[in-house]
Formats: sequence, structure tokens, C-alpha cells
Amino acid sequence: MSSVIITLDYPLADGGSEVTELKLRRPKVRDQLAASHQKGSDAVQELALFANLCDLTPALIEELDIKDYRKLQEAYMGFLD
Repeated sequence: MSSVIITLDYPLADGGSEVTELKLRRPKVRDQLAASHQKGSDAVQELALFANLCDLTPALIEELDIKDYRKLQEAYMGFLD
């Protein structure tokens, strides 16, 4: 599987449009390396990684409800199995 769609329980507003789902693409080593170069905690690096994999800004990922963020984390972990 090259990507997964995550349906948000709590949609986001993004510049006048509503984001109801995220498309998380399968990560590559270069994505992990890019995230590891981010300054900050592991959480900041994870957020940068997810933003990159979803082709969204980190600021938009920060606005996710924690339940939806957890779904994003679980989908990412699914790629690692």
C-alpha cells in the first residue's frame, strides 16, 4: 500500500475550505532523515514528518484534534509492520 486515507472525526478549516480527510503516503528513509534534522523534541520531529507525508503544513497538523492525531500515528505505525 502506497498511502492510506484517514477520515477525520473533527474536520479542520484550511483557508475557507474544510479538511475532512488526510492522505498519508508511505514514508521513505529520506522523510525520516529530514524530520530528524528538525530542531526540537521528538514530538516536534514527528509532527514535521507527518506534515511532510500528508503534504500539509505543520501548523495545520497542530490543529488536529488529539483523537485524529492518534489515528494519524496509528496509520503511520501500520507502514512499519
